Amino acid sequence: MTTTPSFNSWVICPQPNPKANLRLFCFPYAGGNSAIFRTWPNNLPSNVEVCAVEYPGRGRQIKLAPLTRLESLVEAIAPVLLPYLDKPFAFFGHSMGGLVSFELTRLLRSHYSLTPFHLFISARRAPQIPPTKPPLHILSDPDLLNELRSLNGTPKAVLESQELMQMFLPILRADFAVLETYIYTQKQPLECPITVIGGLQDQEVNHEALQAWREQTIAAFSLHEFNSDHFFIHSQQELLLKLISQELQMRQRSLY
Repeated sequence: MTTTPSFNSWVICPQPNPKANLRLFCFPYAGGNSAIFRTWPNNLPSNVEVCAVEYPGRGRQIKLAPLTRLESLVEAIAPVLLPYLDKPFAFFGHSMGGLVSFELTRLLRSHYSLTPFHLFISARRAPQIPPTKPPLHILSDPDLLNELRSLNGTPKAVLESQELMQMFLPILRADFAVLETYIYTQKQPLECPITVIGGLQDQEVNHEALQAWREQTIAAFSLHEFNSDHFFIHSQQELLLKLISQELQMRQRSLY
């Protein structure tokens, strides 16, 4: 029987589950950390072990400088994930995490001949679609704060705390740099199914940008949209986890 690997500051398993036969790796949005996923094991099948990926600069990785390029980030994540890939695994990524999980999937395929059995992309436009907004990571602190207020993803108490924002802004700026300096390169489509999830009121990612993920796999593709904004990962968490559970259980039947 395989067990959860020993301590690793990159991978946080909120409820270690050695009896699980599937692992779901979760990748946070820009400015987020592994704590987003701490309660997820309570609402997913008992055979699924949730493993949240902690980016540098936050949580247990607080002493590491945040990375500012996607290529560097996925190249750092891949080797530390390898000990956890001894069981069938799936990826879930929200917003920035969607792009990270996609490029990590491509790297694992090319470098290690490994692939997740399912990829969940949440609130992120397809990688081949170029950005339409000017970059945020080069803004001054006051201008970046104004943008954060309009995005509606940062608690008001955090935005109004000068001490918290001094810690938070460099992390967020680095994450925005990861996204805004990304250059898509065309490669062979993935061979794993992709489930894409969006918010009907999301001002950042529209239906066409979500549907365009269809080009990135030769396997099954599905698109689901919730009645919410960009941060439905919080406001619609119960529905989101129900959807993920159904997809995982359906995929498991094809694995065993």
